[in-house]
Amino acid sequence: MGQKKRRGKSLAEEYEEKERSVLQELLSMLLYMAIVLGLTFFVITFVGQRTYVSGDSMRNTLEDGDNLIVDKITYRFSAPRRFDIIVFPFEYEEDTYYIKRIIGMPGETIQIADGKIYVDGEQLNESYGREVMESPGIAETPIALGDDEYFVLGDNRNASSDSRDPSVGVIHQDRIIGRAWLRIWPFNKFGILKHQ
Repeated sequence: MGQKKRRGKSLAEEYEEKERSVLQELLSMLLYMAIVLGLTFFVITFVGQRTYVSGDSMRNTLEDGDNLIVDKITYRFSAPRRFDIIVFPFEYEEDTYYIKRIIGMPGETIQIADGKIYVDGEQLNESYGREVMESPGIAETPIALGDDEYFVLGDNRNASSDSRDPSVGVIHQDRIIGRAWLRIWPFNKFGILKHQ
């Protein structure tokens, strides 16, 4: 009786095929990782970045420990608006960012008297600060904002270092990193932040 002929591929051919398959998988995975890292870099640099709230200056809107995504793209196409919650670097401490609400807009005059905010001499109708401000700080006398300057306050007015404090002062538009957009932690408060 003759020997049966082996059908199909030889062991060497099967081994080469497996080796090619593993190499293709490895290259595919490396390409995938490069794309993910590239997209992540693009998003963090130009679109958004993650930050967290430290302290009580924005309570009750934002709480200590909240994790946020900052929208870095909106202000490339439109100007900040009154009551937007913005993120900007603290000038005197590296890697420290402040989260505050815009109260005064470019070209306006801001003053705080008897715990109330006045814009161009008229009382501002707003409901973010829940208590009467104890200290007007440098806004005790009128502050005229320049063409690219914003006056910001924390929502927890008596526990906030903001534009009333000379170390913070008015914020120039080119210092604004972006607008607080999405709360991602804690999960039970997950959602887009309301500004207006």
